[in-house]
Amino acid sequence: MKYRRLGKTELTVSVIGVGTWQFGGEWGKDFSQSEVDQILDKAHELGINLIDTAECYGDHLSEQLIGGYLKKNRRTDWIIATKFGHHFHDKFSRTDDYSVAAVQEQLEKSLRALQTDYIDLYQFHSGPNEAFDNDELWTYLDKQVQAGTIRHLGLSIAKNGNMHQVTGASRVNAQTIQVVYNRLDRKPEEEVFASCIEQDLGVLARVPLASGYLSGKYKPGAVFAGNDVRHRHNSQHVDHLLAEVAKIKESEVPEGMDMAQWALAWCLKHPAVTAVIPGSKSPEQVEANAKAAAYASDDHPQARVN
Repeated sequence: MKYRRLGKTELTVSVIGVGTWQFGGEWGKDFSQSEVDQILDKAHELGINLIDTAECYGDHLSEQLIGGYLKKNRRTDWIIATKFGHHFHDKFSRTDDYSVAAVQEQLEKSLRALQTDYIDLYQFHSGPNEAFDNDELWTYLDKQVQAGTIRHLGLSIAKNGNMHQVTGASRVNAQTIQVVYNRLDRKPEEEVFASCIEQDLGVLARVPLASGYLSGKYKPGAVFAGNDVRHRHNSQHVDHLLAEVAKIKESEVPEGMDMAQWALAWCLKHPAVTAVIPGSKSPEQVEANAKAAAYASDDHPQARVN
C-alpha cells in the first residue's frame, strides 16, 4: 500500500480507500455484520486505513455496520470519513436538511452508529450553494472541531463544476474535496483540481470505477436488478458508456492488466488526487482494488513513505 498526505489535514491516508454506499443496501445486496467484518479485515490486512461512508447509506445503516466492526477493533487504525445533510427515507429516497438543528442531530446519530466519540472527516454532502453559504452552519461545525468531536471538515460536491463551493472551501475551514472523477468523467480537470492544488486541499475521487462500468465486467445491454441503484440509470446512456469503455479497454489498457485496477491507477496519476474510494462487495474485490496502489507514483506531490 502507498500513502499520501490528505491536504492540510496532515492525515496520512492510503491511496486506496473503502467506499461503503453498498453497505446501505442500494447496490443489489444486503450486508450482514460478518460480511462487513470480512471486507474491513481484508482492507486492514492490505494496509488500507480510509473508510468513506455517509448518513444516508441506509438510515445510518452503513455507519452502524462500520461501527460494529470498530467496536471489535482498534479505532485509531482507521480514518473515518462520513457526511451530513441528507435524510434517508427508503431505498433511493432522501430529503435534504442542512439546518444547524438537523446537522447536530445527524452528527449525534453518526457518532452513535459508528460507536466512536470523534469523526476524522465530516463532509458537507452534496448540498446546494444556499446551504453552503449559511455561516451559522459552519460556526456550529467549527465549534465541534474545537471540541474534538470532528477532527476535520470537508466538502463532497454534487456537481463536478461547482466552483462556488470549491473556491470557498478554505473560507469555511474545509480541508478536503470529494468529487466524482474517473476516466469517463474528467470534468474536475477543467477548474476544480487547480483550485484544490492552490488551496492545498485533499481530494477524494469517488465513483472512480464509474459505478462499476469501468470494471470491464459489463457489456452494452446489461440489466441491473431493482434493488441496484444502477437500474435507475438511463439504459441508452449506459450502453453509450459501455461502448466507450470497450474502446478504452482496447486502446488504453495494457494487455493483461485488470481494467478496474487500471482505472483506479489512472485516477491516482493526477497530482491533485489524494485517494480513490471504490466500493467493495467482498474481500476479493478489496484485494483486487488494493493492487492498483502498486501503480501509484512515488513522486506524487502528496506521497508519503510508510
